[in-house]
Amino acid sequence: MISHAPADYRCPFCRNLNEGKGDWPLEIVHLYDEVAVKLNIKWWRNNPGAVLVVPRAHYENVYDLPIELGTPMQEAIRDAAVAMKQAFDCDGVSQRQHNEPAGHQDVWHYHVHVFPRFEGDHLYQSRDT
Repeated sequence: MISHAPADYRCPFCRNLNEGKGDWPLEIVHLYDEVAVKLNIKWWRNNPGAVLVVPRAHYENVYDLPIELGTPMQEAIRDAAVAMKQAFDCDGVSQRQHNEPAGHQDVWHYHVHVFPRFEGDHLYQSRDT
């Protein structure tokens, strides 16, 4: 597969997970053997509690993700969704994942957004850019 990351790209998730550094605070909710769940405070301010589920090893997108990570990723996504229902008494939970520029991927490390949903939350109108 073709990489879309710039030649000098320094992956923020790898910097967070492997070096404890980055532009955003390292706010790990849960570490699994192969997957991390971290708060996603940047994007969905009207949906507090949003998280990112991220493989601990670097894979650019879904095309690169080893099939063996499917189950660990889905387990972490499910656990995050259940925790959100319990913690926030939300009306639902959404997840999304993007690949390549045309798919609106903007961090070149595979990740899944998981966020609580509330009736009338206007999620897509509230994204910070």
